[in-house]
Amino acid sequence: MNRRFVEKVSGFEVVGIAADRGEAVDQLELLQPELVLLDVYFPDMNGLEFLSFIKEQHPDSDVIMLTAAKEVDAVVDAIRYGVFDFITKPLIISGLQQTLRSYQEFRKKIRTLKKEGAAINQQEIDHLIHGSGMKASKESKPVKGIDRITLEKITTYLMQTEGATTDQVSKETGISRSTARRYLEYLVAMGEASADLSYGVVGRPERVYRRGTKEKG
Repeated sequence: MNRRFVEKVSGFEVVGIAADRGEAVDQLELLQPELVLLDVYFPDMNGLEFLSFIKEQHPDSDVIMLTAAKEVDAVVDAIRYGVFDFITKPLIISGLQQTLRSYQEFRKKIRTLKKEGAAINQQEIDHLIHGSGMKASKESKPVKGIDRITLEKITTYLMQTEGATTDQVSKETGISRSTARRYLEYLVAMGEASADLSYGVVGRPERVYRRGTKEKG
């Protein structure tokens, strides 16, 4: 996973990346991360077994699991082990970032409750359980008619540019112009991209799309 996708979300920093079990164990001990993104498949270990290890040896580290959509048993086991959330592959960058924001909100709420020192009520419990994690990530799934892989391709391309027109996106991704335009407008509507008009020397102005929302001011 590219670290810049994670660090695009304000407040997150990738402090380590492990390629095998040995590296993962060493980095957990050394870095004591608040959050771990863990794939079910590792070259030399089972991700679920390592999830159990994390919960036993590093209970203060939360885990978001990456798994294939059809692995029902893996999802159930991950929930039993206390995973914060899981993300299905192929990975949708906007979905990952929404899950990270949900986690961020979850930790913020925990800190606020601890600071207040008062007994937690049912409404606050419901917010912690249902207002973050798996429910929040499900709400970020693409709507009907939006293909995950196509959306991922366009989103990734936008993140690599400082701005692109529909024609440029179509040419670079191999997607038809009409499809590219529909997905770009979907990203704008979801707040995952912004659009501005570019006035050339001749012809009509073109919409230029950029990753992220347009800053106000």
